[in-house]
Amino acid sequence: MIDIRYSAEVAQARASGAAIVALESTIITHGMPFPQNVETARLVEADVRDAGAIPATIAVLDGALHVGLEAEQLDALGQAQNVAKLSRADMAACIATGGTGATTVAATMIAAHLAGIHVFATGGIGGVHRGAENSFDISADLQELAQTPVTVVGAGAKAILDLPKTFEVLETLGVPVIAYGQDMLPAFWSATSDMPAPLRMDQATDIAKAQQTRTAMGLKGGQLVANPIPQEAQIPAEILKPIIEQALEEAEIQGISAKAVTPFLLGRIFELTAGRSLTANIALVRNNARLAAQIAIAMSK
Repeated sequence: MIDIRYSAEVAQARASGAAIVALESTIITHGMPFPQNVETARLVEADVRDAGAIPATIAVLDGALHVGLEAEQLDALGQAQNVAKLSRADMAACIATGGTGATTVAATMIAAHLAGIHVFATGGIGGVHRGAENSFDISADLQELAQTPVTVVGAGAKAILDLPKTFEVLETLGVPVIAYGQDMLPAFWSATSDMPAPLRMDQATDIAKAQQTRTAMGLKGGQLVANPIPQEAQIPAEILKPIIEQALEEAEIQGISAKAVTPFLLGRIFELTAGRSLTANIALVRNNARLAAQIAIAMSK
């Protein structure tokens, strides 16, 4: 049996049937330094509560799968060293060997489904990396969306990726991609892109019904809700494009690959934008948390 431990708040929410939103933990361990990582995690949790739902930050601590972290656990994780970055391939091994790990999109979806949580808020999903035709570097997040019935709310896919190929793979896998409130897909730090949205929905209730209808039809998998970053917080794509290209070139020159690619690129883009990318990242995660709470409430009703 898997040792799943619920925080007191999440346990009470489960008992009462309250809406719950899953949150990942890699933003804490691999996204930004202490104490800003913990402060941001607490802000995102507060956004979920303020919107009427209960946050469940997910992590593996000493071999136990935690769904919801107590305040002291969140503090400890924010300062921990050498925390594993968990996806589908290594999550079970970390639990089996008593390890500690932070959950990516894929791992958070798995944990949320085990805990009966149907909605998950993140910054943006992983996807097809640029040059994947040679490296075959494609995030497990895409396959997870195709098989695990969790609605994922993010600002699209991370802009460092090959976005057209990422959305093409999602279409091939049969994953609904729903733009919230607009006809084009957002591009993470940028609210708009030149990619038309396969689907558009303007109401959280419609998004909730879409997932519930998939389940009723016996269709596997979840759905991606592409929620644009607030206009006042975005970085226009024309500003970001040369910065992303420079970071990608540096990663290739330094031979950075696999799980190290995304943290490196995000770090360099932070430096090259003088911190503006991190400010935008925090804004979009909080925005996604608020929408996810609305969807979770609609599902709970």
